[in-house]
Amino acid sequence: MSQLRIGTLGAARITPGALVKPCLRTGVARVGAVAARDPERAKAFARRHGVERTVATYEDLVNDPDIDAVYNPLPNGLHGRWTLAALAAGKHVLCEKPFTANAEEAETVAKAAERSGLVVMEAFHYRYHPLAARMVDVVTSGELGEIEHIETALCFPLPNRGDIRYQLDLAGGALMDAGCYPVHLLRTLAGTEPEVLTATAKLASPGVDRAMRATLLIPGGATGDVRCSMLSSDLLRATARVVGDRGELKVINPYSPQAWHRLAVRTRLGHRVEHLTREATYDFQLKAFVAAVAGGPVLTPPSEAVKNMALIDAIYRAAGLEPRQPTA
Repeated sequence: MSQLRIGTLGAARITPGALVKPCLRTGVARVGAVAARDPERAKAFARRHGVERTVATYEDLVNDPDIDAVYNPLPNGLHGRWTLAALAAGKHVLCEKPFTANAEEAETVAKAAERSGLVVMEAFHYRYHPLAARMVDVVTSGELGEIEHIETALCFPLPNRGDIRYQLDLAGGALMDAGCYPVHLLRTLAGTEPEVLTATAKLASPGVDRAMRATLLIPGGATGDVRCSMLSSDLLRATARVVGDRGELKVINPYSPQAWHRLAVRTRLGHRVEHLTREATYDFQLKAFVAAVAGGPVLTPPSEAVKNMALIDAIYRAAGLEPRQPTA
């Protein structure tokens, strides 16, 4: 097939690394247009990154007949609205995580996606990298024995309290931005849906978490631990650990393994360390998205997004906070 023509909503900081450069490296798609609230910003973005053209509004972009698919990197509270608009216009969608503001909105989008027959992919790019597949292989192979405990974490410093990721009206918070990754990874490794036992939040402002920690019960009796932060004493952490009755798996940087990563397995038979490809997760994701449009599988479909948002909502409630709401 010819190159997939993708239009991007907004000129978000993530877009060059998540879409523009992968298009150039892989050649499977091209960025055909960009729209932003500020037309001058859209023009500057297009000039800087070689995007073919700009369009005046988000509405114009999703309805553009020369665009096959839409990339949605808008603030969390706008994900649902503009994914629905793109689907209504007959466009496939690659939507940044978290999929929507909450599970109820995710369910609405999932139903619309199913009715449309179009491809909708939540952009958990790490899931398309061979490291993620290798982690699942180790856990499901029986090498570790019966799984007793899984812990996942993503913590990084974001001291700018004015960042949109701290804005409640844009569905911000540490659990939404950083935490959706370890929540998703824990669910992926567990292969089932955990129950929240406890959750504790540290707040940046009323209702907005800057850090979150949750303990979980995994069906079958294993326990889980999710940790995330955008501002706490836990400055930098990107890890996963799975403990079984016959061994242990430890992974450093499962989320952006192209930067560096380490997978280590220790069992009664010995200890080994594995390193997989340093090809970018975003390249794998883009190739998977294009392949899905041609009829291939999707590892992060709307049905999975609903489950991920449901667990995020449950963690917020257990911490005494309300789930996020779509931006008005």
